[in-house]
Amino acid sequence: METLASILAQVNSFVWGPPLLILLVGTGVYLTLSLGLIQVVRLPLALKYVFSKQDDNGLKGDVSSFAALCTALSATIGTGNIVGVATAVKAGGPGAIFWMWVAAFFGMATKYAEALLAVKYRTVDDNGQMSGGPMYYIEKGLKNKWLAKMFAFFGVGVAFFGIGTFAQVNAIKDAALLTFHIPVPVTAAVITILVAMVTLGGIKSIARVASRIVPFMAVFFILASAAVVLLNLEKIPGAAALIIESAFNPGAAFGGAAGISIIMVMRSGIARGVFSNESGLGSAPIAAAAAKTDSCVRQGLIAMTGTFFDSIIICTMTGLVIVLTGTWNDPVLAGAAMTNAAFNSGLGSAIGQYLVTTGLIFFAFTTILGWNYYGERCIEYLFGIKGIKPYKIIYICLVASGAFLHLDLIWTLADIVNGLMAVPNLIGLLGLSRVVSCETREYFAGLGGKKALNPAA
Repeated sequence: METLASILAQVNSFVWGPPLLILLVGTGVYLTLSLGLIQVVRLPLALKYVFSKQDDNGLKGDVSSFAALCTALSATIGTGNIVGVATAVKAGGPGAIFWMWVAAFFGMATKYAEALLAVKYRTVDDNGQMSGGPMYYIEKGLKNKWLAKMFAFFGVGVAFFGIGTFAQVNAIKDAALLTFHIPVPVTAAVITILVAMVTLGGIKSIARVASRIVPFMAVFFILASAAVVLLNLEKIPGAAALIIESAFNPGAAFGGAAGISIIMVMRSGIARGVFSNESGLGSAPIAAAAAKTDSCVRQGLIAMTGTFFDSIIICTMTGLVIVLTGTWNDPVLAGAAMTNAAFNSGLGSAIGQYLVTTGLIFFAFTTILGWNYYGERCIEYLFGIKGIKPYKIIYICLVASGAFLHLDLIWTLADIVNGLMAVPNLIGLLGLSRVVSCETREYFAGLGGKKALNPAA
C-alpha cells in the first residue's frame, strides 16, 4: 500500500506540476482579459439572471436554467468545500486559501466560456435528451475528435474514481461515524440505495432533487460559518494577514519548516480549488448544455456564478473558520475531523460538528448525483445510449465501495484524474476563445440596443 501511495503521489506531482498550473490559471487570465473582466463587470447581471424567473416555454433544453445551475452546483458544492479546504490548508498552510481565491477569480471567466460553448455546440441524443460539453465543442468547434474522446474518457474516470464517488462517499462515512457513530456498512448501504433511486430517473430527477437541496444547504452552511466569524471578529485582521503573507512566504505559517515551498502552497490551493469549483475541468458545461435557453451567453453568465457561490463565498467561509480557530495547525486533525473541530471551537459548543456533518452529508450526496450525470453524458458520447445502463450500474457499485477506501489515496487519485480531464478542455477553450469573444460582443451589443429602445429592459 505504501508503494502504491508513493507511486500515485509522484504521478500527482507530475500532473499538477507547473505546466498544468500555468495552463489552468493562464487560460483563466487570458479569457479574463479578452472578455474585459467579465466576472467583475457582468457579475451583477449574472446574479440578476440567476434570481429572476425566465419564461422557458418553447425553448430547447431538458431543465430550466436555474435547475441546470443547481445541477452544476450540486456537483461542485461538496466535500471540496468542507473536507477539501481543510486538506488544502493542512498541506499548504493558510496561504493555500489565497491561491484558491486566485483560481476562483480567473476560474469564473473560464466557467463562463465553458458554458457558452456547451450551449452553442450542444446536440440531441437518441433518447431525445440534450448532450453537450467539452467533447462536443472540441469535436464540432475545433474539429478534433480524438481530443474530444480523450476528454470524455477522462470524464468517466473522474466520475468513477475522482470527484464523483470515492471522495464524496468517504467523506460522508467519516462524518457520519465521527458525529453520529453510524457504522460504515450502514452508511454505505443507505447512500447506495438513495443514489440508485435518484440517478436512475435521469437529469430531470437529479435536477429536481438538486434544486431543492442545494440552495437550502448553501444558505444553512453560510449562516453557520458567519456565526463563527462574528464570534471571532477581533481575529479577522490577523487571519487575513496570515493567509496573504503565507501565500508567498510559507515560513510565516510554518515557522520556517523545511520542505514547504511556494509551489507546494500554490498547488495545494489551486488543485483543491479546482476540485471544489471545477472551473476549467469541463464538467459544469455538461449540465449547462441541458438548460432551456435560447442564448449561450446568458447561460454562460448564469454558470459563471457557480464558481462565485462555490469558492468565493462557501470555500472562503470554511477557510476562515479553520484559520480563525487555529485548528489548521493541529497535527492530529485532518479532513472532516479538522472542520468539525473548527466549528466546535468557533461556536464554543459541540453543535458545530452536527452543523458540519449535516452540511457535508447533503453536499456530498448531491455531488454524487451531479457527477453521475456528467459521466453518463461522457459515456453516451463514447458509446451511444447503449452504454448508459451499464455505466449507471458500475457507478452505483463504486458508490457502494467508496466508504471502505483510505482517504489519502482517494484525494491523490482524484487530483490525478481531475488534472488529466482539464488538459483537453483547456486546449479546447483556448482554441475557441475567439468564438467566445464574438458571441459575447454580439450579445451585449444586442442587449444595449434593447435597453436603448426600452430603458426598463
